[in-house]
Amino acid sequence: MLPTLLNSSRLLRVRRNHGLEHASIHILTEKNPRRAIAGHSDSRGFWLFGELNLDEVRAAVEEALQRLRAGEHRLAVHPNCGTNLVVSGAAAGIFGALSMTGAGSKRTALLERLPLAILLSTVALVVARPLGMRLQEKITTSGDPGHLEILEIRQSRRGNLILHRVETRSQEK
Repeated sequence: MLPTLLNSSRLLRVRRNHGLEHASIHILTEKNPRRAIAGHSDSRGFWLFGELNLDEVRAAVEEALQRLRAGEHRLAVHPNCGTNLVVSGAAAGIFGALSMTGAGSKRTALLERLPLAILLSTVALVVARPLGMRLQEKITTSGDPGHLEILEIRQSRRGNLILHRVETRSQEK
């Protein structure tokens, strides 16, 4: 059931755009590692946020698509993806909450459990990192762009924020 859902037309487009977004961010940060860049994908493309100019975004997105097509599927997975943050936050929250099970409601009992909560939350964060990367690889992104093509890349501003919209299309055969 999950493979069928993940390969449904709309979700597959989102996963492919998400992979292309990550690959583009990898390429942009290879050229300038100190630059802060974020993105957000949907079924029609993705957004890039950061101090970028249109020409460098265009070059990076085209290179990213070419490299994904050439088999560099690892570019679709990024360590700073929101998937990792959600998995890490959920794991730390669950482990932290579990550490308080049976402590009652007295402040002293809760404070006595605090070191255990910190320890279990830390263990959860360590375990969650590779899990988040694996979830990206298998569920939230696709390193195979298929027939994805770039339609348009445009720049806009919202106050001091520079946005780039990358519109894509995929006509699967």
